[in-house]
Amino acid sequence: MTDSQELKQYFEKTQGTGVLSTANEQGQVDSAIYARPHLQDDGTAAFIMRERLTYDNLQTNSQACYLFIEDGPGYTGKRLYLTKVAEDSEPALVEQMRRREKPHACDEEAKSVVYFRIDHIRPLVGG
Repeated sequence: MTDSQELKQYFEKTQGTGVLSTANEQGQVDSAIYARPHLQDDGTAAFIMRERLTYDNLQTNSQACYLFIEDGPGYTGKRLYLTKVAEDSEPALVEQMRRREKPHACDEEAKSVVYFRIDHIRPLVGG
């Protein structure tokens, strides 16, 4: 099994909390809670993003870091160092990638699927 396949299985089976950090072109950092990434067959990681600060930052600075803390005792998880490589705002793709049902309230906010190359993986603590 390749590292990419192992990482895909990890995120499909492991519950926890994720934080995606980005910075704008001036280096001002932002962090936001994000769901687990969708690992693609080509090894990229994809996130569904609303067009808010994290998304805006990625328009001028393609670097990001995703920190994932597994549910349970202690501090276990992963840190993914990422570079944005593509995005797609096709509504059908966004709907296809959703893991949860749409909320009952009308959700008209624009969303995109943003793809990242995984540059480096480190454990949550140490490494």
